[in-house]
Amino acid sequence: MDKKVTGIVSYITIIGWVIAYLAGDKEAAKFHLNQSLVIELAGLINSFILGRILGFIPILGELISFVISILILILWILGIVAATKEEETPVPVIGQIKILK
Repeated sequence: MDKKVTGIVSYITIIGWVIAYLAGDKEAAKFHLNQSLVIELAGLINSFILGRILGFIPILGELISFVISILILILWILGIVAATKEEETPVPVIGQIKILK
């Protein structure tokens, strides 16, 4: 896979990330591999950790978790759009986090 396809596939669930990492052009698409991994981890943290902790607060907890889910969806869309345009624009808020070197 070339850089553009690797970047786009990396945003499609964690399975897509693994496929892009193993079969794609890692060096050229490293930026999008990192961005999509950070977004995936943010989604997992929201659903498993924050969802459990904030779930004990009846209405407010569910509302906060829902708002965070919407924000993660927006970050995901921004990442896919940047990968489609072959731009290396970090997503807001969590885009500066580097996991892959």
